[in-house]
Amino acid sequence: MKICGLGYVGIGVREPAALMGFATDILGLMPARSVPGDPASTSHLAADGSIYLKVDAWQWRIGVHPAPRDGMLLYMGFELAGEIELEQACAELAAQGVPIRSGSAQEAAARAVTGIAFTQDPAGNVIELFYAPRLDRDFVSPQGMKFLTGDMGLGHVNLIVSQLKASQDFYVRVLGFRLTDYYLFGDGLSANFYHCNPRHHTIGLAHAGPYDGVHHLMLEVADIDDVGKCMERVEAAGIQISSTLGRHSNDNIISFYMHSPFGLDVEIGCGAIRVDENWTPRLCAPGDIWGHKGLTAESMAPADDVAAG
Repeated sequence: MKICGLGYVGIGVREPAALMGFATDILGLMPARSVPGDPASTSHLAADGSIYLKVDAWQWRIGVHPAPRDGMLLYMGFELAGEIELEQACAELAAQGVPIRSGSAQEAAARAVTGIAFTQDPAGNVIELFYAPRLDRDFVSPQGMKFLTGDMGLGHVNLIVSQLKASQDFYVRVLGFRLTDYYLFGDGLSANFYHCNPRHHTIGLAHAGPYDGVHHLMLEVADIDDVGKCMERVEAAGIQISSTLGRHSNDNIISFYMHSPFGLDVEIGCGAIRVDENWTPRLCAPGDIWGHKGLTAESMAPADDVAAG
């Protein structure tokens, strides 16, 4: 299977509409011009209270939906090249004993894609495979941000997994991701990074104990000024910076992390390296080149009230 990239994500929160100001004024995302699957829609707000956000020319990239609590990762959508590739992917998953369900035309329309199928990873995260997303007009950031997507997809998601080997096998042997590099921290703790396109990693798998969850969503921007201006807006708004500005030692990105009102961390960074088909995996020494104070293996453990989900 050849996944093109992370196409979109769905985040669950208690009050989606209340977070539009954070999404636009702090992150610099743009409200979607219409709700996917609703031809009469002329706004980002769906009838069920969901909001949809643009990062580039796609109709939407981030969906924020009503949920029992904040910080829920409801789904990740991975793009395939076309209809044949989706059919082949479904056949491959079925042959490996992985439950897979082809979606209806209505389900595809609800994601603004042409075809879709559904499965789950070993941690229970919903995985959506799709092709041919709907594009609309140009992206205009309310804060002048330029997000780097294109052949690298939306960004990356770092997951916390209790069953590391099963999760690795799923993303590598089933979905076709390739190991980029990894860290070992002792006491069985590790962080592992996987790519499917030139982005250094699209999926991160962190084993930090007997629980599953999501640690952060990363969005890459064009330059350090976008990073710095966003960090200033975060500080001015009183949003907690969970990891200070720094440069990672594996992908070389300069970034900071915030504990966002979405209920999960968001990383904003620039300058990450790109990888290609000749890349070979590496074991990285723990620690960053500089900065990122507050980001530790232990900090990846979710709060007690979300440890089960």
